[in-house]
Amino acid sequence: MALLLSSSLHPPTSPLNPKLNSLSTPLSNAVITKRQLIINTTTSFSIIFGAQQNPVPQCLAQPSNPSKPSALNIANTKAWFQFYGDGFAIRVPPEFEDIMEPEDFNAGASLYGDKAKPRPFAARFASTDGSEVLSVVIRPTNQLKITFLEAQEITDLGSIKDAAKIFVPGGATLYNARTIKIKEDEGFKTYYFYEFGRDEQHIAIMATVNGGKAIIAATTAPQSKWDDDGVKLRSAAISLTVL
Repeated sequence: MALLLSSSLHPPTSPLNPKLNSLSTPLSNAVITKRQLIINTTTSFSIIFGAQQNPVPQCLAQPSNPSKPSALNIANTKAWFQFYGDGFAIRVPPEFEDIMEPEDFNAGASLYGDKAKPRPFAARFASTDGSEVLSVVIRPTNQLKITFLEAQEITDLGSIKDAAKIFVPGGATLYNARTIKIKEDEGFKTYYFYEFGRDEQHIAIMATVNGGKAIIAATTAPQSKWDDDGVKLRSAAISLTVL
């Protein structure tokens, strides 16, 4: 699989918007179950679907850096387990386990003509302690951007700067944003990659559009964990491919 990185909006060295409003509270002396920890870890990922009305993050509003962007630091994931979902495939980091709940699989089913609820996740995996999570979400593009037409490519949602209003929540510190093109049999498929911090969580998102649906992979972890496992988590998100 060939992977081309186009010019990023800025180099991924340090946050360009250092003023991050942290809403988290100390968890010392608290007893947290693994399931609660996973829910807390994925909260920031869920917020992106309510971000359409947020302004463009400050670092995206600044002029692009004309210098050549540095390469993303990613690992070779060919030896990892590859999960095949509904129209996508993704590599799962070693020692991550499937944490999909029965209600996740039942969502989307309709009984007695009732309107079906969308499945919250198309795939979800977590580290053994539940602090690092890999999730995939599939949504109709007209739920992300008001339009009468179905988007066929992620560029139909706008430029990487415009799409940040969809994928990056307000108040986040954006570390990286770039377009990635992956070679397929019929040409190149365009993906948008964002990496940002919010509420003491570090998040990497890889998103694309296929057949009117947005397919979004995200890895989330506490910032303290990202310092050691960031390459692994970033690589998992970037391994997303459409089938």
